[in-house]
Formats: sequence, structure tokens, C-alpha cells
Amino acid sequence: MRIELKRIDGAFHMEATSENGKTVEFDGSVKIGGGDKGVSPMQSLLMAMGACSAIDVVMILQKQKQEIVDFTISIDGEREPGKEPSLWKTIHANFKISGKVELEKAIRAVELSMEKYCSVAATLRAAGAYITYETSVL
Repeated sequence: MRIELKRIDGAFHMEATSENGKTVEFDGSVKIGGGDKGVSPMQSLLMAMGACSAIDVVMILQKQKQEIVDFTISIDGEREPGKEPSLWKTIHANFKISGKVELEKAIRAVELSMEKYCSVAATLRAAGAYITYETSVL
């Protein structure tokens, strides 16, 4: 796997490009002199965890013939205050699934993803993050 990163402007605005040409824009906050034109690197970790887990959950539920109509994850995180580097301390993910989905199957799919399959969650946990999650079927 290879990622190329290039600076877009004179501050912290960057564009990352994957080996297959997909791009993501990053930037620093205005507070540190950035232009807030993209996601912060730390925000991208939470986004990556959500995307990683979402793929797992959808795959598991599809294999179980569950019919997903809508799927969202809200993720809140708190970083270690006053430390450099300031790692993620706590992360909470709230999975909301609607459609013809059995609650027990949704709960199990989320558990399997977050505890076994999601490499990003495992990486964050290995770095010391305490990760919790909840699941609801609407």
C-alpha cells in the first residue's frame, strides 16, 4: 500500500492520494495557523474507524440476509489533555441501523466488527484508546 501526500498551499493544507487515485484533503485548524480546509489527521482516525467498522457490519448483515435501509455511525472521541502527542483517550461509537434488521443480529455484527475484525479499532485500542459502542435498530 502506498500513499502520496502533497502540500496544496502555504500553510497546512495537504492532499493525500491513494495508489488507486482516490484523494482526501487534510488541514490544520485556524488555531494553529491552518485554513480548516480539510479534516485533521486525528479526525481522520475516527472517520477511518467508522468506515472500517461500517464495511464489516454491512458485510456481516448482508450475509445474514438482513435488509439495511439506512446506516449511520456517530463517533465521539476525547484526547489526552496537555500531552504531546495527544492520543485518543476515549472513543464512543453509536451505530444506528434501519430496515428489516433483527436487533440481536445488528448487535452481534457490531460486536464482531469492533472486537475482532476492524483493524483501525484494534490499532487505536493498542495505542491506549478505550472504545465503547452501542447499537440501535430503528
